Amino acid sequence: MPQKKKSATTKKKKEKKEKAKKPSLKKVEKKKSAEKKTEKTKKPEKKEQKTDKYFEAVGRRKTSIARVRLFTRGGKTFVVNEKPYEKYFPTLELQKIARASLEKMKCLDKFKIQVLARGGGIHSQAEAVRHGIARALILFNPDFKKRLKKAGFLTRDPRMKERKKFGLKRARRAPQWQKR
Repeated sequence: MPQKKKSATTKKKKEKKEKAKKPSLKKVEKKKSAEKKTEKTKKPEKKEQKTDKYFEAVGRRKTSIARVRLFTRGGKTFVVNEKPYEKYFPTLELQKIARASLEKMKCLDKFKIQVLARGGGIHSQAEAVRHGIARALILFNPDFKKRLKKAGFLTRDPRMKERKKFGLKRARRAPQWQKR
C-alpha cells in the first residue's frame, strides 16, 4: 500500500510541474497588458537641459546648517526647504533676519534663491540662511565683502550648548550641596 501512495503522489507532482511549465492564457494576457501600460506611462527621455548658473554657499550657526543657492536666472523667488520663506519663517523678525544680507546689498529682486536648512531651531536656521546668502553674494561679486563683513553677516556665530560632564547636572551645574 505505501508504494501506491507514493506513486499517486509522484504522479500529482509531475502534473503540477507540467502545469507550472506551461503559462496559462490569463498570465500571458496580464503580462501583455502590463507591458502596454508601462509603454504608455514611460515619459520620453529629456534631452540635456541647460543647467542654470548658480552660486552656492553654506551658512552655519550653532548646530544649524543652510545650503544656499543663488540662481541668476528664473523667477525671483525665495524658497526654504521647498516652501516660500514667508511660510517657513512664520514671524516677521525671522523673515527679516533671513533676507537681511540681500537687503544690505539691495539684491532682493535679483536672484532666485533655494535653501536647504536643517538642524537647530528656527531662529538658528534663519541666521544660518543669512550667513549662507552673504557667502554666496561674495562669490557673485567680491566687492560686496567689505559691506557684508562690516554688518557682521560673514561671521559664523559659534556659540553652542556645552556638553554635559559626568558628575554634574548640566555642563557646569553641580548637584545641590547639603550640609546635614
